Amino acid sequence: MRKVLIPVLFIILASCLFEDKDYLKIGTNVWPGYEPLYLARELGYFKNVPVHLVEYSSASQVLRAYRNKMINGAALTLDETLLLKDYGFDPVIVLVMDISNGADVIIAREGINSVKDLKGKKVGVENTALGAYVLTRALEKAGLSVSDLEIIPLEVDEHYIWFKKGKVDAVVTFEPVKSKLLAIGGKVIFDSSQIPGEIVDVLVVERSYLNENPDVVRNLISGWFRAVEYMKKNKQEAYKIIVKREKISLKELENAYKGMIIPDKKMNSELIYSKNPKLKKVALRLIKIMQEKKILSSEKFDLDRMFYNEYLAGM
Repeated sequence: MRKVLIPVLFIILASCLFEDKDYLKIGTNVWPGYEPLYLARELGYFKNVPVHLVEYSSASQVLRAYRNKMINGAALTLDETLLLKDYGFDPVIVLVMDISNGADVIIAREGINSVKDLKGKKVGVENTALGAYVLTRALEKAGLSVSDLEIIPLEVDEHYIWFKKGKVDAVVTFEPVKSKLLAIGGKVIFDSSQIPGEIVDVLVVERSYLNENPDVVRNLISGWFRAVEYMKKNKQEAYKIIVKREKISLKELENAYKGMIIPDKKMNSELIYSKNPKLKKVALRLIKIMQEKKILSSEKFDLDRMFYNEYLAGM
């Protein structure tokens, strides 16, 4: 009986080391790019650090939880982060978690061989800032504008059937739709590897928590980078843990990671941990697109507050 009670007592005592207000509660949805967080937890890298990971079924639920102050940190896309800023919150980007490197694509039907060939064509795109961003950047590179196309707003689950039935000439999409469209003759004419570093998922922490608990955030970031290094050196073991948690096959996980980059500390230093973060330029371009689409109501954003450039100084 004593052997049972001692571990239980230890758990109870450990849980009492921190009050609820001390915890960094991070919300995520299921996505391979966020898995180093859960891997760090599994490997004990957050031991004695008050970090609580909360998993939701969708990104919209994560945003809702943040707005309702159920969490004080979240894994988000950059446009979702700007939305929180627009809502009056003060999110600080403390990590770039993953960078799309071919995962986001424009797929066209036979006979359309380049983005330039889209002129006058019907293009299906999800009515989100991300979809608009991918399309706008592709058109800019081809010397075209949105006015040169006929835009068809489509939800992601409509991409396949509209393309298959010939209702659109191309779609802006991503996995798993990407593979399905390629299987029926679609052709990739643009992908996110052509705009490196511009489509990212980030980890944000609300400014009030960060100001009061800088050591917790630094330990969280350090745990993340340790997990990323573990994935590089022990890929098979790491992938076993991840596929079990994500409930996907090894092939599906490998395909997902082929289309993204998990930035290390050096890359994060260039993107956000500097006085002139590279991600700021991307954010400015994204803000312009979101304002044009009336997604953002604010006219001005204090982007300097959004980047955690104190991390390296504190190490």
